[in-house]
Amino acid sequence: MEKIRKVIAYKNFFVDFLKKQPIKVQNKIFKIIEAIETLERIPTNYLKQITGTNGLYEARILLGTDIWRVFCFFDKGKLVILLNGFQKKTQKTPKNEIEKAINLMKEYYESRK
Repeated sequence: MEKIRKVIAYKNFFVDFLKKQPIKVQNKIFKIIEAIETLERIPTNYLKQITGTNGLYEARILLGTDIWRVFCFFDKGKLVILLNGFQKKTQKTPKNEIEKAINLMKEYYESRK
């Protein structure tokens, strides 16, 4: 399949998170990343913008009844930057996880200047 977007990880947060996950979860995460890379329109059950943030998205991973989130954002439309990830245990995404992702996103843009 042809890639229409490039997905990269910013620093080591995503990789560290990924390495801690069981292989089944890793495979599911790679499937979602592949969808983000290749699908013109990414379904919202895979990727959803977080309300009240300036362009922060969460990639949504569901395996059985377990839920994981990986924060990411678009840079120049075609590049998706992966940030931190976590296993979701509550209904709402924890504020501290969102804040961490927002800070990483700011840091990324600062480093590009």
